[in-house]
Amino acid sequence: MIASLQMYQRPELVDAHDKFWNIIRNKLTLHGIESPKDLSQDADEMTVWEDPKLVLSQTCGMPFRTHLHDKVTLIGTPDFGVKNCIPGYYSSAFIVNQSDVGENLIDYKDALFAYNDIISQSGYASAFFETKKDNFFFENRVCSGGHLDSARMVAEGKAEIACIDPISLTFMSEYEKFYNELRIIKWTKPTPSLPYISAIGIDQKIYFDVISEAISELPKDVRERLHLKGLVYIPKEKYLTYSNPEIHTYYR
Repeated sequence: MIASLQMYQRPELVDAHDKFWNIIRNKLTLHGIESPKDLSQDADEMTVWEDPKLVLSQTCGMPFRTHLHDKVTLIGTPDFGVKNCIPGYYSSAFIVNQSDVGENLIDYKDALFAYNDIISQSGYASAFFETKKDNFFFENRVCSGGHLDSARMVAEGKAEIACIDPISLTFMSEYEKFYNELRIIKWTKPTPSLPYISAIGIDQKIYFDVISEAISELPKDVRERLHLKGLVYIPKEKYLTYSNPEIHTYYR
């Protein structure tokens, strides 16, 4: 058995995620569902997502579309109350350095673009389709390995532009001094946020109810620290209506 909640993990939130998981785990136990005592927060993401004994994890929209949709059960999508988005959806922000003078996306056509992962919806796919509206995609790219690293590179002048999801940005604004060196120039089109998933064959309704109840039962300060508002159900078919960058259709 394995479970993880890695997507928005950071040192300041370890205890908050642990408390969230403990409530979920206790509720699953009441339904006769076994689960690991601890979250595997340092495990390889794809290994976790593909584990046939996966109890719970959270994935990104792009790997869900390209690789996981027929290998896991989609439980539901957390609502983070993202501004200008309906519940369960989010947009990504194109960020540049405060000192830069560019105002429009096209101004950064030849800029060095930092992205967290080539299978990231928020950091790569959203940027790909937003730039295509201006008939380009960044020719100069560097893979940073994470949203935090992409943003730091922009803040430190090691990259010129990045595309970051709003939840990650919110946490940066709360915990990172370099956040003040960043400026948002554009938001992408909203897409479904990062869904919770489990192994094939689980009872989706039980899991959905358990997580919904766990969110509502979190102490107010913990819920606010995680910026969780609730849980919504966005069907798999809706996720699959969104396209993948044609230059990298499949993860493997």
